[in-house]
This record gives sequence, C-alpha cells and structure tokens, in this order.
Amino acid sequence: MNPLSTQLKFSKMQGAGNDFMVIDAIHQTVHLTPELIQRLAHRQLGVGFDQLLLVESSSIADFKYRIFNADGSEVAQCGNGARCFVRFVVEQGLSDKKAITVETASGIIRPQLEENGLVTVNMGAPKFAPRDLPFIADAQAPSYALQVGEQVLQIAAVSMGNPHAVQIVDDVDMAPVVPLGQQIERHPRFPQRVNAGFMQIIHAQHIKLRVFERGSGETLACGTGACAAVVAGIQLGRLSSPVKVSARGGELSIAWQGGDAPVMMTGPAVTVFTGSITIS
Repeated sequence: MNPLSTQLKFSKMQGAGNDFMVIDAIHQTVHLTPELIQRLAHRQLGVGFDQLLLVESSSIADFKYRIFNADGSEVAQCGNGARCFVRFVVEQGLSDKKAITVETASGIIRPQLEENGLVTVNMGAPKFAPRDLPFIADAQAPSYALQVGEQVLQIAAVSMGNPHAVQIVDDVDMAPVVPLGQQIERHPRFPQRVNAGFMQIIHAQHIKLRVFERGSGETLACGTGACAAVVAGIQLGRLSSPVKVSARGGELSIAWQGGDAPVMMTGPAVTVFTGSITIS
C-alpha cells in the first residue's frame, strides 16, 4: 500500500433513488478535492453517487452538513440527502435523537426520523425573489419566459436553498429532460447555474417529476426539486397541499401552507451498504 494512502470509511445511501456517499468527517480526517470527488463518483471506477455528503461538527447545531455534486462542486442544500443524513447519524451512533438540527450553507434544517421509518425534513420557507436564486429578471413573477435555443419556455423560479427552474409538461416520460436540462442548467440568466425540473400534473395533489440536477445530471429523485415543483404549482393555483411527488426512484410527500410557512418533505432514506475505500 502507498504509505501516503488512507482508508476512508463511508456509507452508500439512497433516498427515492437519489444516491449518496456519506462520510463521517468528525471521527476521521477527510481531505477532498474536486478531482477526488469526481473519481469517487465514477460508477465504474469508484463508489458511484449523485452527491457526496460530509457529516461535520457544528457550533450552532447538532451537526454540520456539506454537499458536493458528482462534478466536485459544492452546493448549499440537498433534500434527499438531508433525510439520509439523519438516518446515517442515528445508525452510526453519532446521535440518539430522532430529531436533529443540522447546519447547512443555506441555514438550519430539522430532519426527523419517523416511527414508520420515513424521514420528515423541515426545509424552510421557499424564496422567490430573483436575487435569491440568483436569476436575472426585471421583477419577481409567478412565471417567466425563458428563451432556450429557438424555444420560449414558461418556467417558475424558486429557491429551496438552491435554485430551481420548474416547467409544466404534458408527459414527463416523453420530455427531453437531458438535452433541454443541459441548456437550462447553464442558461446565462442563472449566473450560478440551476436545477431544471419537469413537472407533469396528474391532479391537484399528485405530480410526476424529473429533475436535471446542477452538477450531477438527471437523477432518480431530487428532494429540493420536489419541494420547488410543488411550491411552484401551488403558487400558480394548479396544486393544493399536501402533494404526492412520483419520481423515477420513488415517492415523496410535500406539504406547504404558503407564504413564509416552511416546506415539509417526507420520504424514504435507506442504507445500501457500508465500506471503506483506499484514497491517496
């Protein structure tokens, strides 16, 4: 073994198919670079994941939560990851609480492990002001016209601690999620890039959703994307809380009472396996 190499312990977890490498950075030293994260994220040569989650100590909450996309970029929030986070700290004996406070780059969140095994997360209140995403627009509006190539799309712009552009489609299974999502993600009106959501409304309390995630591509589910889509649908008068969100990897339940009320997300969090990997 290379004398400069180390063994990194981790858990592989998933929430509705959105998968993660979760690392305890409290009891082991972790030095991450974008190149190392990309190598670990590789599904043939590494562990394989949509996001890497770091569990750290916090001076203002029970834990601190850092999130890295598969391309190595760090982001402020990840809803499915938040559910896996609370299950990880309980399973690893880092906390005996079923409800914890977690410091993120976008504020404090409060995930709770329910008796039925699902996890509920208070995701905080959504933000709509263009400067909060950020999004270049003359004024705040329920929806915006977005020129993408030769198309003009109608999108809602919502921040759930990270930026989302949500559009309503007739058939989410037929939507050009990857090619169009790539263009929306890097649209110049979103200076820090954006997550692109494609929402099909089944009825007022049920949607189907696919999300092309910033820095990761299309994932089987996106927790903040589900929150943003439901919030956008409620704002447009098309949905009413609570809403079942059917993603390709599973189902989430999203509730929002409007205004400054927090968005509540409930869904699964599952440990797939635990292991260690040699890094140098």
